[in-house]
Amino acid sequence: MINSERLLMEIKGIDLTPDEINIYLAENSLVPTTEYSPTSNTNKRNILKTALSILESVANQPALMKNYKQDDISVSQFHENLMSRIESLEIKIRQIPDDANTYQDGAQFFCMFAD
Repeated sequence: MINSERLLMEIKGIDLTPDEINIYLAENSLVPTTEYSPTSNTNKRNILKTALSILESVANQPALMKNYKQDDISVSQFHENLMSRIESLEIKIRQIPDDANTYQDGAQFFCMFAD
């Protein structure tokens, strides 16, 4: 599976052109045609950051926030669910450890300095 295919798994139901997907991936340091590595925290974090960027773009489109009701869902529910998904992605991204600072046993190291 390549990065662009993995991103499409995260954003099901959002229609983007291949060029738009490539731009979002490039903005988050990913090459669309590179093989996705599920063991790489950095790769996973960048995929989630890309999905977050796409959801934020959707949230910034006022035309999607018009008054309509479809299949028992109102636009306010759409906005609430979208904002909830954005918040959960932000939390998930913060919780993924950095590959560079994680040892093989899962321990992490960081430096803290005080004046």
